[in-house]
Amino acid sequence: MRPMIDELELPQVQEIDLLERRSLAEHRAPGMDGSLLQNLGRSPACLALWGVATGPDALDFAEQLDAKFRAGEPVSFVADIVEGAEIERMVIDDLRFQEVAGKPARAAFALTLREHIEPADPASGEPLDDGLLEDATGLVDGLVDGLDLGFDFATGLERFVSPLEGLLQRLQQHNQGAV
Repeated sequence: MRPMIDELELPQVQEIDLLERRSLAEHRAPGMDGSLLQNLGRSPACLALWGVATGPDALDFAEQLDAKFRAGEPVSFVADIVEGAEIERMVIDDLRFQEVAGKPARAAFALTLREHIEPADPASGEPLDDGLLEDATGLVDGLVDGLDLGFDFATGLERFVSPLEGLLQRLQQHNQGAV
């Protein structure tokens, strides 16, 4: 099976590398030897490939592949290597072209594809618990009441300003006299 992106056949693919990673969390039990591993699933797969487009269709191929890259939309990818990986859609993450010196109508291409995973749909039809909204409103109301007390506190400190006004100067004079 020749590698294809949507309906575009990738000519003369020389190498395909597939990278898949599994996320594991290690949990240690206090006072015990060993640990437990929790499988958190896998990260989106990454695929890198390179090949060469030749002949009169090389420029047309490069333009079509570049258009798919610039669109940034998920594309289908078919190749033997990803058949067992259960990858449905991929996004072209990186694309590079290079003219092959001394060879007319030849362009080498390298591209990186990253697996596209559709985001989960939000829970439909399930409104928030009314008690949750009431709790949040109660917390905000208490906060506003506390802010009102802050204003009274700040204005209540005004009576201490004049008695403490010269305190720093008196302390400095006292320390100079003690030395």
